[in-house]
Amino acid sequence: MKGLTLFSLCFALVVILLGAFTRLTDAGLGCPDWPGCYGYLTVPNAEQAADAQARFPERAIEPAKAWAEMVHRYVAACLGLLILAIAVLHWRQRGASAVPYLLLGLVVFQAALGMWTVTLNLMPLVVMGHLLGGFSIAALLLYWLLQQRGQSIQASERDIGSATHVTKSPRGITSGLKAMAATALVVLVTQIALGGWTSANYASLACTQLPICEGDWLAKLNPTDAFSPLQAPASSYEYGVLDHPARLTIHVSHRIWALVTTAILLLLWWRLRQVGIQREANVMAVVLTLQIALGIGNVLGGLPLAVAVAHNGVALLLLLAVIASNVRLWQGEAQHG
Repeated sequence: MKGLTLFSLCFALVVILLGAFTRLTDAGLGCPDWPGCYGYLTVPNAEQAADAQARFPERAIEPAKAWAEMVHRYVAACLGLLILAIAVLHWRQRGASAVPYLLLGLVVFQAALGMWTVTLNLMPLVVMGHLLGGFSIAALLLYWLLQQRGQSIQASERDIGSATHVTKSPRGITSGLKAMAATALVVLVTQIALGGWTSANYASLACTQLPICEGDWLAKLNPTDAFSPLQAPASSYEYGVLDHPARLTIHVSHRIWALVTTAILLLLWWRLRQVGIQREANVMAVVLTLQIALGIGNVLGGLPLAVAVAHNGVALLLLLAVIASNVRLWQGEAQHG
């Protein structure tokens, strides 16, 4: 089961990277229908193109975008089957944990979000929800993997009568530190949501200078329109419908919250090292540094595709690192190394 869970977690990372690629190449509506593509199970070939175009005359067929969309759907469907297998195996083993069933329910809801992303023509709230759904699936997979690992360690200790490779050392792990780690997780999830909102509203290039935006940017901010969850109805939200001040506000908010997130994660890194949880702390610090570099690269480079996709993937890795740190704290294990 642990091997299947680990493989599914790695597979989830691939799905999220493919989703980021699809979104960043403006291929979210590469197929205007769901689950097929212009009425076919795959991207229409040359012989099918005329019929497919007649079915959807309002949208010209772009094979590259259509394939990007369909490959993402195929791979996401495979992830769904992997999670179904996890839930079935857990049920057959009469497992007591609810996590595999939560995963299965989340996958079903994520599929619905994928459908609504297309049928609602990239409505930002749905697009952001779809991103957060993917991250939530990966987070639950990690939690389930760590839960299984903890159960294996406990079983091993019962068999040999004592701990041999894990030192239980709750000294220094206070309720305050646990609260700090939980707060860091909430702050990071908020930052990821802001990143999703930035991408969904095509606000990534609303400010192209560092450290602040060009001109009198403070006077242009418009938080009311920027963070309204239900925007004005539109035939399509592709390429965004907000004006520049609203997009600028979203972009600036993502930057400012990034500073808050960095400060809190660095404080957590320092405290984790103090209590001996060095491995998770150091991984978190390395991933955080990489994420900051990618964010700067996005601004200075004008959102290069490879950098932007990597920014999504590393955000997931950072989330997983913070979750792993929280789990270690709540397990009360301080592993020195």
